[in-house]
Amino acid sequence: MKWEKFENGYSVPVKSWCENCEDGVMKQVLNLVKHPAVFDHVALMPDAHLGYGMPIGGVIACDGAVIPAAVGVDIGCGMIAVETDISAERFANMSFRRAFQEKLKERIPVGEGVPHRKAQYWKGFEEYTANNGMRSNLWPSKLDRLNLGTLGGGNHFIELQRSTALDGNGAPEGGSKIWLMIHSGSRNLGKRIEEYYHKIANRLCTRFRVPLADPNLAFLPIAEADGHNYFTDMLFALRYAKENRRRMMEAMKATVAEFVPSVNFLRTIDIHHNYAVCEEHFGKKVFVHRKGATSAKLNEIGIIPGSMGTASYIVRGLGNPDSFMSCSHGAGRRMSRIAASTNLTVEACDKAMNGIVYERWHTYKGFGKSKHRLDLSEAPQAYKDIEAVIASERDLVEPRVRLVPLASLKG
Repeated sequence: MKWEKFENGYSVPVKSWCENCEDGVMKQVLNLVKHPAVFDHVALMPDAHLGYGMPIGGVIACDGAVIPAAVGVDIGCGMIAVETDISAERFANMSFRRAFQEKLKERIPVGEGVPHRKAQYWKGFEEYTANNGMRSNLWPSKLDRLNLGTLGGGNHFIELQRSTALDGNGAPEGGSKIWLMIHSGSRNLGKRIEEYYHKIANRLCTRFRVPLADPNLAFLPIAEADGHNYFTDMLFALRYAKENRRRMMEAMKATVAEFVPSVNFLRTIDIHHNYAVCEEHFGKKVFVHRKGATSAKLNEIGIIPGSMGTASYIVRGLGNPDSFMSCSHGAGRRMSRIAASTNLTVEACDKAMNGIVYERWHTYKGFGKSKHRLDLSEAPQAYKDIEAVIASERDLVEPRVRLVPLASLKG
């Protein structure tokens, strides 16, 4: 961990676990350290990379305030993992895994803007509407009912994985089992909530001439109605995101049971990594914002995924106060989507996915007229080395299970 203390107008220091941060990340960090609501210090996780307003892989605590952009647009984005008692050998055959993935695609809508055909029932919709009166005309919408239980696109994924248990020193122990893992969030609901309250925060900070290094870091006092309403609606998006993952996992478990009827599901881990929460740190109740970061309280079990071609980890939190008891949420990007699709080659990306069942590369929409280019933005080479990321935060977490992908489904 590196400690950086700034002078001349910078109000708090930085505690960083990130090696070789890109210039844009440090610029965003410098905007945060002089933010009027940021408390004690800024923590930067080892997977940090450029975000909107605040780096992804950043953690801050705010005194009596919430910053919508410091949670981000995919509110409640997170991970769910399920351990099974199936020996990894049962899924050794590539054809068997391909058949499994094809059956899974029949149950779970996958891809950006791909909803269910029919609206989904969930009591959480009715509970929100009943408790929030006139504000409930903003959400939930018909789209939210159609999206519930769908994966979305980007870096969201569904994976079948092979485990290796690790002892306290990170050494392998025990046999290899099958794990199930899903990465997804609140879909379009979180985006609408963030954008709505971000505009209100901008108007408020402009009206009262609040000095902000970046207007994207506009904030809302939690004691005011708008701050309270944002926090309430953010919590609703967290519930929606968790239900979204749960439904997909139930579909995945049903698919596994078709292929291996004797399966037993041993434990489930479900975590968020885009959210704000009221916690006590350094003797004060504050609102901790984890944007692309995971809670890692003492003995808390978490999930740190890699890329679609590299390992993921189940970890045990060590409760390090310097990180606001947080850790990384993944490997973190080292290349932008455009850079990856421009500079990587299909041959190299295919080689990195050798032995893993996956959907072939599709056309990248971001190139406009250059429609012949393929989208390589989720290839393993576009991400940081997960092993280096884990090694950088051994004072934050203890790796307990290493998971290697056997089949990876992305949107």
